[in-house]
Amino acid sequence: MPRQQPSPMQHVRPSALRAWVHACAYACAGALLAACSPFATPPAAQLPAPAADTTAMAATQTPAWLRRGTQALHIVPQESLLTITVRRGGALARLGHDHVIASRSLQGVVAPAQGRAAFQFRLDEMRVDEEGLRQAAGLTSTPSADAIAGTRHNMLVRVLEAERYPWVSIDARRTGNKEVLDADITLHGVTRSVQLPVRIEETADGKSLQASGSLLLKQSDFGIVPFAILGGAMAVQDQMELAFRITARRQISAPGSGASPGQ
Repeated sequence: MPRQQPSPMQHVRPSALRAWVHACAYACAGALLAACSPFATPPAAQLPAPAADTTAMAATQTPAWLRRGTQALHIVPQESLLTITVRRGGALARLGHDHVIASRSLQGVVAPAQGRAAFQFRLDEMRVDEEGLRQAAGLTSTPSADAIAGTRHNMLVRVLEAERYPWVSIDARRTGNKEVLDADITLHGVTRSVQLPVRIEETADGKSLQASGSLLLKQSDFGIVPFAILGGAMAVQDQMELAFRITARRQISAPGSGASPGQ
């Protein structure tokens, strides 16, 4: 009887096998919506370049519902933050990482008298896994720089198609309950209406306010299929948490600009 050749895997140490599975899983998983994918940073040419989408930008700055003469507060990007937390799942979830993706470039307007607000942000301006935000979210693992770069690449190119759908927008309106707004969220070309819990603190003179809140969303509600590999052993949970903290102020026009405050 011919002598049976030993399988190559028989001589692989368990630690090396674990590392191999880890690397394979990382190389495939991805996204805002990904468990983890730390392959090397792709060349800049492979990432979608920011597009000059001035139409969408103008639409958010002056939404159709904003009546002429209404005093509007403008969102201050430097003092505002929106985060999305996505978590790993599956039997091999321990090999991946949870992620926090953040936007610090929110733009838009709030009209307290109308009980309306509209803001948006660009996907390609989002930041992935800032250390302080990971700590605030209670995430204990530490992705490598390559993991973060790979996750961002997958988020923009493979999952969210950021070149095709560069903007995420939220249009909110008060319907009676001051602590819950009706909001239309547009992501990946799909708009969904949700109940948005919010806490609003407005100054006595009405010249500024702060709004904060959070809610749970499902990727599948926006036409996004949660990523899974290895027969689902490493997967991305469908549910993700959106949280925001927004500062808005009355905008004072520069002398000679011809514009009126709050316009």
